[in-house]
Amino acid sequence: MIPDKLKQTDQFLIKLLRDRISILSESEVPIEEQLSYIAPFLAQIGVPESVWENVVTSCLAVTSNCPSVDNVRPRQITIIGGLGRMGKLFTQQLSAAGHNVSILEHNDWDNADKLLSQADLVLISVPIDRTTDVIKRTAKYLAPTTALADITSIKTQPVQAMLDFHAGPVIGLHPMFGPTVKSFLSQKVVVCPGRNQDSFQWFLDFIESQGSKLIVCTPQEHDRMMVIIQATRHFSRFSLGVFLAAERIDINRSLSMSTPSYRLEIDIVKRLFAQSPPLCVDIMLATEDRCQTIERLANTYSQLAKVVAQKDRSALIEEFETVQNFFAEEIIQPTEKDYTLNALVN
Repeated sequence: MIPDKLKQTDQFLIKLLRDRISILSESEVPIEEQLSYIAPFLAQIGVPESVWENVVTSCLAVTSNCPSVDNVRPRQITIIGGLGRMGKLFTQQLSAAGHNVSILEHNDWDNADKLLSQADLVLISVPIDRTTDVIKRTAKYLAPTTALADITSIKTQPVQAMLDFHAGPVIGLHPMFGPTVKSFLSQKVVVCPGRNQDSFQWFLDFIESQGSKLIVCTPQEHDRMMVIIQATRHFSRFSLGVFLAAERIDINRSLSMSTPSYRLEIDIVKRLFAQSPPLCVDIMLATEDRCQTIERLANTYSQLAKVVAQKDRSALIEEFETVQNFFAEEIIQPTEKDYTLNALVN
């Protein structure tokens, strides 16, 4: 039985949320401002910032699901691989914003001149192992003013290929999210400038206007960071999934008695294996640096496993304390991270 006081509070809260969504739809207050100005008050009354952030993000998501096409200059955009999962997301978002989006798939090259020569922007969204070949094939159809971009998860090779084969504007993008998201809201997109970045300003402004944060770096820095952010993370979770399957673990039973962090980890592993197998494998194998780093990670696992097998308690504690020192600043104040973890799990 729900207490009457709770019902009344919920109804009052829902009406306030309705008003908040209505106000947001008539204004353009950046999400950062919505979060920062209220922080002292949240601390004063004891409401975690993560709870308020979820409210702000959810309200903004409602308003961004119906994007305004007012004052948008329609651009001619061709997405190569636009029927793929990530290609579809960009097609939907750009079309909803009022742009004219065409799609070029592997069986459409007979119409490549028509689809590419008049485009303001050509966006390449194909598997890693095909990206360079597609760039070479695409470039010969492009006008010098056409902006060429890719959204592959490696950047050094694709950006260099675009610079080599296309004389016009070039940029490399890496959306740091999967195709299952409903919008660009609260996502990150890494931007690697190539040539004439001003030609992409409208596109970058569009991504930001949808609630994404742009992270600018060189292609080389991007690829160094992605070795850890993507390749080793994929391998760790890939390995855990393989292990759980080999051990024939009853996942549902384990979840019935699990901790929040275990539930979150299992959910992440399940999401990994819900992806395309070639996509996941290519992320690990994309560069020699990734392969070598994964091998070093596996060696670390092996070395630690030997210490465990030897029951060398002091050695394990020493390793633990070494890592504690490495993460010292993050470990000092875990409370906000705990709120975030609980929000993700629930």
